[in-house]
Amino acid sequence: MFIKIQDLETRKLQFDESYAADELDFGESGVRALSRAHATGVAELLPGTEDQFRLKGHVALEAGAECDRCLGAAAFPVEADFDLFYEPASEAAGGEEIAIDEADAETGFYVGDGIELKDVLVEQVLLQLPMQKLCRQDCKGICPVCGSDRNAVTCDCSAKAGDDRWAALRDIAAN
Repeated sequence: MFIKIQDLETRKLQFDESYAADELDFGESGVRALSRAHATGVAELLPGTEDQFRLKGHVALEAGAECDRCLGAAAFPVEADFDLFYEPASEAAGGEEIAIDEADAETGFYVGDGIELKDVLVEQVLLQLPMQKLCRQDCKGICPVCGSDRNAVTCDCSAKAGDDRWAALRDIAAN
């Protein structure tokens, strides 16, 4: 769904959209949608402006990624409310440094006639995911010696932490 500024000039735009898992593109993040995404909300022009608008809503889906410890599948239910403000990117252009207040720091920018709702949803989902994506809190990861998944197999490997700075002295002591 494309939210067009021209449509907001006459009325608020209510949305209730669903997207199949393969319709959301998370790019190079390694994240993918595991379920249908559902978004509801409203887009409205800000009073006294011609091209600034507010996008307020809710998104729900299940996202998936690779576990950061064991490389297995990890799933994350996402339920997020969002309240975003947008203005044209041309208003931010100028090339010079300017001081911004807290309200300006929370303003997004769009190029052209409006913004694609799917892009907003992808951004909101990525913001809701944890920094370290784990299949479960007690994930044991991969053995650094044999490479087996420690959640599935108990290996007897022991990683020897060696310090190469002492290797010359060990050679002398051995002789």
